[in-house]
Amino acid sequence: MTTMYSALLRGINVGGGKKVPMADLRALLTSLGHDAVRTHLQSGQAVFAADHGDEDSLAAELTEAVEKRFGFPVDVLVRDHAYLKGIVEACPFPAAELEARQLHVTYFSAPVDEERFAAIDAPAFRPEEFRLGDRALYLYAPDGLGRSKLAEALAKPRVTKGLIATSRNWNTVTKLVELTSP
Repeated sequence: MTTMYSALLRGINVGGGKKVPMADLRALLTSLGHDAVRTHLQSGQAVFAADHGDEDSLAAELTEAVEKRFGFPVDVLVRDHAYLKGIVEACPFPAAELEARQLHVTYFSAPVDEERFAAIDAPAFRPEEFRLGDRALYLYAPDGLGRSKLAEALAKPRVTKGLIATSRNWNTVTKLVELTSP
């Protein structure tokens, strides 16, 4: 059975380092035997169909292939359509009422619990807020991610230790659901 997936590459094509041309990424995914390969924007999203593997094995395969092809390591998360759709459906914030730049999802490589974030004084960052989801964190940042002090606190190494974490704005979150739709 073929499943549609999205690959989320962390930290590519930003700040002049770790350049991964999207045409090369599409070719790489195709060379790994995947079908229906597409990319979205230049910031590390690809979708593909696979009839083998699971999220973790596909992520490991792509991580290895990217390093071999481009010469540098890149963290990769792979999520299937059902998961991505579930993230949108479970959003604890009124997404339809917000600008896309105000709402972000950070995807994690493993489940997270509230204990990991216990040292963050959430009320001190209001009106910014965050909520946890299934291997994800939803962030409401009314002034955008670039100005968010809460986003800074949530991204500290002591908070994300042992995890791959990569964030996307709400437009990208919903677009990936659309692109992976069977």
